[in-house]
Amino acid sequence: MSSTEEKGQALPEKEAPPAFEGEPVGTVRARDTEDFLTRNGLNFKSFQRRPVAEGDIIDSLDRSMRGRHLQMIAIGGSIGAGFFVGSGGALRVGGPGWVLIDFLIVGIMMFNTVYALGELAVMYPVSGGFYTYSTRFIDPSWGFAMGWNYVMQWAVVLPLELTVCGVTVGYWNKEINVAVWITIFWLFIVGVNVFGTLGYAEEEFWSSCLKLAATVIFMIIALVLVVGGGPEGSRYDHYTGAHLWYDPGAFKNGFKGFCAVFVTAAFSFSGTELVGLAAAEARNPVKSLPGAIKQVFWRITLFYVLGLFFVGLLVPHDDPGLIGAADQAYADANTSPFVLVGKHANLHGFDSFMNVIILVSVVSIGVSAVYGGSRTLTALAQQGYAPKFFSYIDRSGRPLYSVIFLLAFGPLAYVNLDADGPTVFNWLLALSGLAALFTWGSICLAHIRFRIAWKRQGHTLDEIPFRAIGGIYGSILGLFLNVFVLIINLYIAISPVGEDVNTAEGFFMAYLALPVVILFWIGGFIWKRTGWLKTDQIDVDSGRRELPWDEIRAYRERLAAMPAWKRIFHTVFV
Repeated sequence: MSSTEEKGQALPEKEAPPAFEGEPVGTVRARDTEDFLTRNGLNFKSFQRRPVAEGDIIDSLDRSMRGRHLQMIAIGGSIGAGFFVGSGGALRVGGPGWVLIDFLIVGIMMFNTVYALGELAVMYPVSGGFYTYSTRFIDPSWGFAMGWNYVMQWAVVLPLELTVCGVTVGYWNKEINVAVWITIFWLFIVGVNVFGTLGYAEEEFWSSCLKLAATVIFMIIALVLVVGGGPEGSRYDHYTGAHLWYDPGAFKNGFKGFCAVFVTAAFSFSGTELVGLAAAEARNPVKSLPGAIKQVFWRITLFYVLGLFFVGLLVPHDDPGLIGAADQAYADANTSPFVLVGKHANLHGFDSFMNVIILVSVVSIGVSAVYGGSRTLTALAQQGYAPKFFSYIDRSGRPLYSVIFLLAFGPLAYVNLDADGPTVFNWLLALSGLAALFTWGSICLAHIRFRIAWKRQGHTLDEIPFRAIGGIYGSILGLFLNVFVLIINLYIAISPVGEDVNTAEGFFMAYLALPVVILFWIGGFIWKRTGWLKTDQIDVDSGRRELPWDEIRAYRERLAAMPAWKRIFHTVFV
């Protein structure tokens, strides 16, 4: 093998996902050659198809995201309704003990999953992100299933988030029909997508800053309330500590409570993988992606785990205000445990403040739904796994028809005006939550298969610029936990909390994602007639990014010369 190949020189693709090479300094991107209005999608010319450069087979999305965008997408991008509102339902079903344990388990699973994704994304920064790794390293038919499963996941999340937006605003004014707010927020999401990738990136950056700041503020206030610093006459005007873990208790419904919380936990972490998808549109992912991946540690430990730990210390699992209680069957801001803390503490205005944060979070996830779904659909079309017109990219860099397709699912939120609201919410929650588990498991399996093929074909770990902190064993653990969560959710779908055997409707409501994935897998096999790839069939060389190896080696030498504590700090956090 030549020295050029050892350093990651990109080779011509053969039936592999389209790759983005390293972008030389001074490169003029197609989007930047347009005038201001066209570049930002503000005139009719911007909707025209972008001319394909000479020698290119397909056009690619723009690489206009900056490092700060990736950082905030990684650390705060997926904090939404599942965390702020759905966690209340998890608390009611499982109690604070199971909530803490389940979120920790899913956090460990996501930590390893995202690191595996980071390693692959730096090596192969392809349009469409992680699902293409399933196509390349596992099975093209399974990659087809994962791509369409991911599109469908975000397609159902969008109306769900719009519905929650509507009822969240109803916290202040219930006289205005929810349909009005659904329409307003849907139009807002349409407006954000007019600005394409940068519209999503900027919206995510500022909304993530706000969400993270609010969560830190909540935890500071929660600490004060736990030690008895609440206003006189409130529930927290005396030291309570871990009282609620004893009365009414930390672990509700036994093993079934433990199992039932996982659906909410999985849904709450949905979107964590978007940082890998966004890497294909970053200006310098080799430099910015590893740092962004490492920020996931902070989100898991500081915001999810510590935030929900405080919630469990302040809100009892039998609180009548939690979602699923007798008078609170539907998820809205009133059922958020974060809002309930403000009410119980008699902190006037704090409940409204948290409600605003919930609203921002929900809108943010709605924007992410269109971004994640549309970029994946465009990649499917570019590889012949979806109708070709979805590969259309306009002059401003938007995958126009894919964005329109995802936005078209938004009006499904109006179904809630006449249908049984809780039923619709639960169908969408279960489908989108479990769908993410298949995606995450596939990322781990793709990384395992990549490492095996990489070693068998004579490569060494030193040739990998950014390595998953747990290596192949971290991905094995991540895959095991994904399968474990799917199995125990199957158990709870068959025998839910409070019942011996579920009904057929209840089972499919809880486990609809499995038959959907199987149908997509069968469809992919019929379409492509391909099966499981043997290790020797896996191509680990084509499409590899050309990397600045002199800089990478210099950094590794500086890292090796550091004291042990500093080396660990840089490896995990920087």
